Amino acid sequence: MNLDVLIFAAHPDDAELAMGGTIAKLGKNNLKVGIIDLTRGELGTRGTAETRQREAFNAALVLKTSVRENLEIPDGDIKNSKENLMKAVIAIRKYKPKIVFAPYFNDRHPDHIDASHLIKRAMFSTGLSKIKTFDKEVPQNHYRPEKLFYYMQTYTFEPTFIVDISDTFDLKMKAVECYGTQFHNPKSKEPETFISKPEFLNYIKSRAEFYGFSIGKIYGEPFYCEEKIEFDLVNSLRKN
Repeated sequence: MNLDVLIFAAHPDDAELAMGGTIAKLGKNNLKVGIIDLTRGELGTRGTAETRQREAFNAALVLKTSVRENLEIPDGDIKNSKENLMKAVIAIRKYKPKIVFAPYFNDRHPDHIDASHLIKRAMFSTGLSKIKTFDKEVPQNHYRPEKLFYYMQTYTFEPTFIVDISDTFDLKMKAVECYGTQFHNPKSKEPETFISKPEFLNYIKSRAEFYGFSIGKIYGEPFYCEEKIEFDLVNSLRKN
């Protein structure tokens, strides 16, 4: 299956928090979207690898993604090794997305930074014909997606573009809420974490409101690209 968009995330729930509204919007417009979690999040303070896997599956159902996979790289060890690189390259060649999304390369969580660097390297390596890979023992062809975009997690950046998610913000939050072990639950006896504080989901909503307001909409999600992006002025004017 070829995908329109492939999103790489360091942990289950990262993609939903950062760009769940965009994922839902793409799906509503009949575009094929996949999420690949690099790790199972087994080092997380709350929940287990098994509970997070179930939560990721349920969130994917909410967002109607075409693919949800996990590369099972050890949590806390997303190093830029040949083994990890080949896992990412195989995934890109398997699904041949037009666009790839990855975590922004500056963040409070070292795994997010490592994931960003790994996927950037994979984006280059996947286009090299002399790098040989196999999917279930079948040789793969080299392939390079058109663009690499970065999504925002904890640290902010000046966006290259902002996606209006006013119509899909509720779906984003419904997907986020699938991760019941990770976020605020007054009945939970597990230790409190940075994201389990009751203020955290309010912060996610406020940030979406901030970026939505900046483009004259209710909710928005910001993205960054290291390259210049074409703006289709003619078709933009025709739509309005």
